[in-house]
Amino acid sequence: QVQLVESGGGLVQAGGSLRLSCAASGRTFSNTSMAWFRQAPGEEREFVAAINWSAVVTFYADSVKGRFTISRDNAKNTLFLQMINLKPEDTAVYYCAAPKSTARNIRSSNEYAYWGQGTQVTVSS
Repeated sequence: QVQLVESGGGLVQAGGSLRLSCAASGRTFSNTSMAWFRQAPGEEREFVAAINWSAVVTFYADSVKGRFTISRDNAKNTLFLQMINLKPEDTAVYYCAAPKSTARNIRSSNEYAYWGQGTQVTVSS
């Protein structure tokens, strides 16, 4: 059974930092892209960041560019999201995701078959 388990969320004041982790099990994702999405209450799930299999290429939503850094440790089958200078509008449940094989559109949630349960990030003013 494939599992993606996020951790590292919590309550932080604006301007603070958090590092999210996503531990995968049941399958290696070292040969696929992986991504982070987030969903705020009443909102659609939103692309945050993605990274290709070799970690050479990364993509970020404009809203987080320059503040968030996606990385991965393929040996540990783990994905990370380092978040700095957090803002109240970053408040959401953050999900990690992985495709079955190839993600043709790395920013599209439709390309991802495996999802974690989410970790809550709350940024206070």
